[in-house]
Parts: sequence; structure tokens; C-alpha cells
Amino acid sequence: MLNLLSIITFVPAAAAFVLAVFLRGDDETAQLQAKRLALFATSAVFLISLILLFSFDPSDTGFQYVEEAEWIMGLTYKLGVDGISVLFVMLTTFLMPITILACWNVTHRVKEYMIAFLLLETLMIGVFVALDMVLFYLFFEAGLIPMFLIIGIWGGKNRIYAAFKFFLYTFIGSVLMLVAMIYMFMQAGTTDIPTLLTYEFDAGPFSLLGWQITGGVQTLLFLAFFASFAVKMPMWPVHTWLPDAHVQAPTAGSVILAAVLLKMGGYGFLRFSVPMFPVGADTMSTLILWMSAIAIVYASLVALVQNDMKKLVAYSSVAHMGFVTMGIFALNKQGLDGAIFQMISHGFISGALFLLVGVIYDRMHTREIEAYGGLVNRMPAYAAVFLLFTMANVGLPGTSGFVGEFLTFMAAFHANTWVAAVAATGVILSAGYGLWLYRRVVFGELVKESLKTIKDLDTREKTMLVPLLVMTLLLGVYPALVTDLIGPSVDNLLTHFHAAVGTEAVADAAAQVAPSAQSH
Repeated sequence: MLNLLSIITFVPAAAAFVLAVFLRGDDETAQLQAKRLALFATSAVFLISLILLFSFDPSDTGFQYVEEAEWIMGLTYKLGVDGISVLFVMLTTFLMPITILACWNVTHRVKEYMIAFLLLETLMIGVFVALDMVLFYLFFEAGLIPMFLIIGIWGGKNRIYAAFKFFLYTFIGSVLMLVAMIYMFMQAGTTDIPTLLTYEFDAGPFSLLGWQITGGVQTLLFLAFFASFAVKMPMWPVHTWLPDAHVQAPTAGSVILAAVLLKMGGYGFLRFSVPMFPVGADTMSTLILWMSAIAIVYASLVALVQNDMKKLVAYSSVAHMGFVTMGIFALNKQGLDGAIFQMISHGFISGALFLLVGVIYDRMHTREIEAYGGLVNRMPAYAAVFLLFTMANVGLPGTSGFVGEFLTFMAAFHANTWVAAVAATGVILSAGYGLWLYRRVVFGELVKESLKTIKDLDTREKTMLVPLLVMTLLLGVYPALVTDLIGPSVDNLLTHFHAAVGTEAVADAAAQVAPSAQSH
């Protein structure tokens, strides 16, 4: 369909423009109009994106729905999707109407709040559909601005600190990526991503300041991109901005931050790091596998001692992103399938957990675990939904959380048995902090006076949670919905990767044999 990706990408921005220009006033009527327009726009984008999904051809390993036009200063406006990126577009458009519903109780500067989320949706989708390196970078970095404002204006008491920490960590991490992109353009003469995917950057011997760099320029380029994507994920030890951002962000901000923004790092690894710098990825894979295992165990241990529910779920996200990087840098079929599946699944599960924390925060205005207990007596529907998502977060078979973790463990076992063994302890710890949280909040006697009049889920809250619950269970029992879609694109990526690494290995062997032959 003509310009389908541009429509999906820029309809939210157009709705934000309408809100900014035509909506006047800040009374209750104007606030309701702003919320309704944002909900209508995000719902319309999701329905349009269904056309993209149902007409997508999974057997085609190339980019589909490609749009290309001359832009500015010789740069090209180019969009397209493959089997990997189409899923992240769908995740974003699926979650945005739910996020807008989560904003319904907001009464402070509502128009600006809706504009920030609408612009954020455009920028997030843009990251996943951009096929020009400069365009990708602009979308990737511009997405910081709406989230910075969402945290800084509508966040908690320490929102300014958390907003600046979020912005500085993620922005500084991306400076090296920009330098690498400039170098790539100078070498390849293009910023076209499909062309760069087939361009062979130098992986020969290279010395820097007296150090011999294994993998040469490819490793340096890989590390430059890694600096940006690792912060975005976030990986240990550059994860410390995430708990602060989550705790201070409003509920809707936490949902989008965990469900979509973190996935930009994983998507970057899949789109740039592994296919463009295969020798660099292979060289650094063992170190990253160990970093992932440490992240899983460390974040799980820290989650066990949290008193703030949001911070506990935030550290849980760090641990689950460890499974993602472990799967990606196992560099095999199960690993890439599992990493992508884990990212999609985590979008539903973590989004729901932050919504569930927000539900009781709206009623009690505290996230301290000690303030609750015995909610099952007053909120049976809430207790049931909370239990299902807690089990999914733990990785219970039959939920989507199990599939991603199982595949990444299989991949890690083939790549490095010790990494898999260390990471496996994270599954036990996740059951510990998940069930510990649930028991203290939901079970027990209802003894606190403030909880004796608390109300169960209302219609709006059920409307937010049910779609997430359906997707969590559906992907848990029928994971082929994801794996069949991504399979050909993953196979194509791995074929290219192994060909590049295999060629390098042959070249190294030939270089070692040559001196020996000459000596005889």
C-alpha cells in the first residue's frame, strides 16, 4: 500500500499538531477532548498497522513496504520493515492506546501530556522503520525529548534528577555511535542501511595506542554502537538510570519506557551490531554473555531487597533484558529467536506489571510494599490478574515469559555452558522476588484501615489489562505467531553472519599457513 509506513509513523504527530494548534483551554471539557483525540489517533494507528501485519510476507527476507525519497543535503528519507522490525512496530502501536487509557486520571497540563505521548509514538515507530542511518539516529535520539519531559514534568518528587540522569546516560552513550556512523559514511559512501548490511568493513589486524585490536575496525565500530545500545537496554553496569527513571515516571511513562524504549537497544543490536560488524560481534560475544549473566543474577538479587514496588519491577526488567542480550550474543538460531520473543513478551508483561502498580498507587498514593497486604479480600479481580502476570514474569510454562527464557537458555547452553549455569540461578531468584512481592501485597489478613474501603478494578482498568493478558497467554501457548514471522529474517541474518565470520577464519588460517610454506 502506498506510503503505509509513513502514515503509521506520522499520524500520531499529526494528531499532536491538531492538539497543539486547535485545542484551547484547560478546563475539564478541553482535557477530555485531548484524551479522546489521543486515544482515537493511537487506536487508528493500531488498526492501520494491522493492515501492515496481515499483508506482510514472512517468506521474503528483504525489506518490504519500502518508501524512498530525496531529503535534505543529499540524504535519503527511506522506510521499510522486515520480519524483525514489523513486530516492534506492532508492539508499539498495540501498547499506545492502552498507555493513553492509563493517562485518564491525569489532570495537570493534559494537552501537553497527550502531545508528548503522541510525538513519542511517532519517534518510536520511526526507529523501527528507518532504513537510512541518519534518519535512524534522528528518531533514536529525538525520542529522548518527550520521555525527558514526561518524567520531568509529570513525575514524582525527584523527577528532575531522574529526568536528567535518564537523558544524560542515554545521550552520552549515543555520541560514540554518531562518530562511528560518520566513519561508516566516509568508508562506504552511503547511509543506506540495506547497503551497509552487505558492506564489509575492515576486520584485519589493527593497532591503537600500542594495543592490538582483534577484529580490527569492525570491533571498534561494534564497541561504538555497543556504548549506545547497552545503555538503552540497559545492560549491567550502565543500568543505574533505569530504576530512578521508573520510580519517578508517571505510570504511563513507566509502561512505555519498559515496554518499548528499552527494546530499541535490542533492536539496534539486531539491526546494526551483529549483521554490520559480524567479526566484532563474534570477538566480543563471550564478554557480553558474561555481562548478561551477571546482569541477570545481580539485578535479581537487588530486586529481592526492594521496598518500592516500581523499583522492584524495574530491576526485574534489567534482569530480563539480560536474557535478551544473552540470546543475541549466543549468535545462534535459538538465541536470536528467543531474544526477539523475550522482548515482545516483556513488552506485554512489564507493561502490565507497571499498570498494576499504578492501579493501587492511584488509590493509596504509595508504592511501599509495607503499606499493603490482604488485597485479595477487597480486590479479587486485581489479585487474579496480578497473579497471572507475576507467574508470566517468573517464566511459568503456558505464558509468553517461559518461551523467551527457554530459547535463550538453550542458546546459551550451546554457546557457553557456564554462562547458562550462572544465568539459570536468575530464574530461581525471579521466582523469589516475584512471589515475595505478591504474597506481601495480596495475601494475608486485611488489617490496615486504609485498605478496608479500597475498590477493585474498574471498567477502564480491565480494558487496559485484558488485551495484555490475552497476548501473554496466546503467545505462551502458540509462540509460532512470533517465530514463524521472524524465522526467515533471522535465518538470513545468521547466514550473513556465519559467512562473514567463516571467511575471516579461513583468511586467518591462510595467513598462518603462508609464512610456514615460505620457510620451507
